[in-house]
Amino acid sequence: MIKCLIVDDEPLAVNLLKDYVDKTPELECISATTNVLEALRCVQDGRVDLVFLDIQMPELTGIQFMKIIRNNCSVIITSAYTQYAIEGYEHDVVDYLLKPVTFERFMIAVTKAKNKLTAQPNTGSTSDQQDHIFIKTSNRLQRFNLADIFYIEGLRDYIAVHSTHGKTLSLESLKNMLTLLPADKFARIHKSYIINKSKILFLEKGSVIINRQTIPIGETYREEFMAGINKTK
Repeated sequence: MIKCLIVDDEPLAVNLLKDYVDKTPELECISATTNVLEALRCVQDGRVDLVFLDIQMPELTGIQFMKIIRNNCSVIITSAYTQYAIEGYEHDVVDYLLKPVTFERFMIAVTKAKNKLTAQPNTGSTSDQQDHIFIKTSNRLQRFNLADIFYIEGLRDYIAVHSTHGKTLSLESLKNMLTLLPADKFARIHKSYIINKSKILFLEKGSVIINRQTIPIGETYREEFMAGINKTK
């Protein structure tokens, strides 16, 4: 479980994020507050893994908050303004969410946070590492176990996830999928394909064979892919 703190001077924003956290099984809300000083004490007590942090607050700005806590926990900024994004990323924030925050965008940020937290040393056994992602399909977010995914195909304005459950369409992009998928397990080998390296059956004539499908390796991706092919976990 990722222990979360929500701090925002707008009660409606706090309630929205609290609702999102409560809907996400891997997250536990330690505190959801409009009191930035109370939030600061929670972090300093060592009770928090991840903070959803507003930028503009009366007693203490989000930037000042991050300077005080340094790197004691991960931070996802929530703001109605874009002008703080560069300064936020200078403090190594996980993501920058623009209000109003949708649940889909929230889940993308959470996945990034989980990747960061599980990549840190001494985070526990391999059972704690990322084993699934959520992808928007129709009007819902669908869970996909990473071990079930064969490959992901780009089809103009949407993608097709080919898995043990068949072919699933999503209005996502391959570029965004790369931010969700662990790089040690998945690789982009063509402008239209991301593959699960553990599902490769054969390599032949500039292609890979996965689930009886022949997938081309693009020239742009060939060298990097071949260099990392034996590093699959």
